Amino acid sequence: MLWIKTLHLVFMVTWFAGLFYLPRLFVYHAMAEPDDRTGIERFKVMERKLYYGIMTPGAILTVAFGTWLWLGYGITGGWLHAKLAVVAALVVYHLWCGRLLDGFKHDRNTKSHVWFRWFNEAPVLFLFAAVILAVVKPF
Repeated sequence: MLWIKTLHLVFMVTWFAGLFYLPRLFVYHAMAEPDDRTGIERFKVMERKLYYGIMTPGAILTVAFGTWLWLGYGITGGWLHAKLAVVAALVVYHLWCGRLLDGFKHDRNTKSHVWFRWFNEAPVLFLFAAVILAVVKPF
């Protein structure tokens, strides 16, 4: 069980690294001057590689190993239901990042860098909630 938990945590850290960094890239991308085509194209490459090469595999493997822990080892409790709700919210946030990525890819972003700065704060709240629920198990 410890190996499964270790892999779950490693991939969770990988996923969160992307969840923290991609919206930050969106901030800088939204601030880029329209005539800076080289910079804008560089942001597009970085965002795509981060989303598809790091975040999405991290998300899939986090959920896979978490499911293995849950079903394979019979982990239960009220805290688990709350943590599953947090994970569902994270998946929605991840998919929302994918939609925003698509908007930037096609030069259709309409949101300001300030909006993305606020959007970038959500993963912090999710991380606190998930860690508190998994470690403290308050209910």
